[in-house]
Amino acid sequence: MKLAVVGTGYVGLVTGTCFAETGNQVTCVDIDINKVERLRNGEIPIYEPGLDVLFDRNVAEGRLTFTTSLQEGIKDAEVIFLALPTPPGEDGSADLKYILGVANDLGPILESYAVIIDKSTVPVGTAEKVHAAIAKNAKVDFDVISNPEFLREGVAVEDFMKPDRVVIGTTSEKAQKVMEKLYAPLVRQGNPIIFMDERSAEMTKYAANSFLALKITFMNEIANLCEKVGANVDDIRRGIGTDSRIGKRFLFAGIGYGGSCFPKDVQALAKTSEDYGYDFRTLKSVMAVNDDQKKKLIPVVKEYFDGDLKDKTIAVWGLAFKPYTDDIREAPALENIQALLDAGAKVTVYDPEAMDNVKRLIPGITYCHTAYAALDDADALMIFTEWPQFRTPDFEKMGKLLKEKVIFDGRNLYELDQMRDNGFTYYSIGREALNVKELV
Repeated sequence: MKLAVVGTGYVGLVTGTCFAETGNQVTCVDIDINKVERLRNGEIPIYEPGLDVLFDRNVAEGRLTFTTSLQEGIKDAEVIFLALPTPPGEDGSADLKYILGVANDLGPILESYAVIIDKSTVPVGTAEKVHAAIAKNAKVDFDVISNPEFLREGVAVEDFMKPDRVVIGTTSEKAQKVMEKLYAPLVRQGNPIIFMDERSAEMTKYAANSFLALKITFMNEIANLCEKVGANVDDIRRGIGTDSRIGKRFLFAGIGYGGSCFPKDVQALAKTSEDYGYDFRTLKSVMAVNDDQKKKLIPVVKEYFDGDLKDKTIAVWGLAFKPYTDDIREAPALENIQALLDAGAKVTVYDPEAMDNVKRLIPGITYCHTAYAALDDADALMIFTEWPQFRTPDFEKMGKLLKEKVIFDGRNLYELDQMRDNGFTYYSIGREALNVKELV
């Protein structure tokens, strides 16, 4: 099939590359001339494991191409994906100006029937708005459908090629047949394509992400209570995660969720609820708790240093909002680093992928080429991202590099017995604090 993908951000580039891998002819469109040139030269602007292999193969074999011309990109396309930004406005609502702008441009240049797909996460009713914008100037028949993405950064290629399910919102039988043909190679093992109306598909994406954000936030609240009553959140996680009604995933306590989806989608669903006159109290609580949770460790650090962080050097491991990505959108590390700087601390950081992105945002911190280099002569270590290379470090080496053997762990990477045996003062989330100075 001939496909066009408008927008070469995270979702658009993964979508275009993976559909090219299944044998389709894909043209990706973007207005950023420099970005398109980089893509044509084989340079991928995002870090996503496994994407480079598929990208290189399909560019080399001519199935994946790039252009800045919308008219050129959609020529003869049976399917046109809109994978454009929907940034949150000040009131939390999703900004549709990019999607509706392209929709307005599409009408006059459509030459034959096409299925126009909202791939971006969009509020309920967007498909109708996109259809109206295109219809103003369209001379041919077309359908607008919703096909939300459920990609997890770090495993997006696997998620796309082996989806748990494919959700498609359309009331058009013609569009449904096109989508069944398009997705057939990806659901051969029996995972379902779930058809529903457009509004239900739009709501499904927000409902899924908001529920997962709720699950994370609930466990963080349990962790906070554990600290007060003397319980261990890891044991509780195992105790409830084996209940098939609850499941094991998204039960790890920490310093809150971040990224490009959960914060934005929870805000957008709350705003939609407000627009329709419904008080979605659960979502309001999720957002409030998560905002507090992100900087939960800052008061602990200040208390440890007797309220004075001036001229203290704090090492930071992890900048991305999660491992296996360079995405720093809404990453808890950023707020914590700024809070440390505001308190007069010096900050040294290491992240395997995200440092270049942070350099553009936060001046005045030291970027290190290794995790151990960040520890050299630092007063303490704070951990904000659970990169696998942080899980089994050389604790003896760490102890020698740090001025004090103290770790503030926002991701609960280490076992308490492990830290006790290695003589570290150790603060984590929802577990006993190991203050070696008090134990000896």
